[in-house]
Amino acid sequence: MIKLLIADNHPIVRKGLEVLFSATSDIEVVGSVDDGEAILEFIKKNSVDVILMETDFPKLNGLTVLRYLKSDYPDIKSLIFSAQPEEVYAINTIKAGASGYLSKSVNIITITEAILRVADGGIYLSNELTQQVAFGTRTNKSGSFYKKLSTRESEVLKLLTIGRKNKEISKELNINEKTVSTYKARLMRKLKVSNLIDLVNQAKLNESS
Repeated sequence: MIKLLIADNHPIVRKGLEVLFSATSDIEVVGSVDDGEAILEFIKKNSVDVILMETDFPKLNGLTVLRYLKSDYPDIKSLIFSAQPEEVYAINTIKAGASGYLSKSVNIITITEAILRVADGGIYLSNELTQQVAFGTRTNKSGSFYKKLSTRESEVLKLLTIGRKNKEISKELNINEKTVSTYKARLMRKLKVSNLIDLVNQAKLNESS
C-alpha cells in the first residue's frame, strides 16, 4: 500500500483527490495539507511514500520544498500536480527533485498510473514531453525560453511574478537579498527588459504563449 500525501492550496482539489483514492486498493491517503511548510511539518511526524503536490503555495513554494525533500528525505517521491504549462515548468521541477509532472487536466487513471510509477522508482512525464526531451525539441517559444533558465532563476522568477519582494524571496529561498538582486539582473538581461514591471509582464507573456 502506497502512503500518499496530498498537498494543494485549493480545498476542493484536496477533497476530490481524497474521495477518488478512497476507492483504490493500492493507494492510501495518509494526509492532506495546503502549503509547503505544512508538507515539511507533516513528513517529520508521519510516514509518506509519495507526495502529490502543487507548486504554487502561499507559504514555501514547490521548488523550494523539492530541494528540502531531495536533501533530507530522498526516499519520499514527489509528483507535481499543476495547472502550470508542462513544457514551461516540468523540466525544472525534475531538476529540483520531483519524480514526475502531471497536468491537472489528466484523468484519475493517469494520476494513479503516475503515482504507481514514481513509487516504484520511475519518472513520470507525458508522452509528448518525453518525446520533446528525447529529441531536444520544444513545442513553443515559451518552453525554449524557460529551458535557458537555471532552476534557481526559474524559482526567483516564479516568486517575482506572484508579487514577492526581495526580502521575502531571500527568506523563502534561504539566500541573501544581494543574491536575489543578482538573479533579477540576470533575468532582466535574458528577457531583455529594464525594470521589474516589464520583467513580470514578460514572464507572464512567455507562460501564456
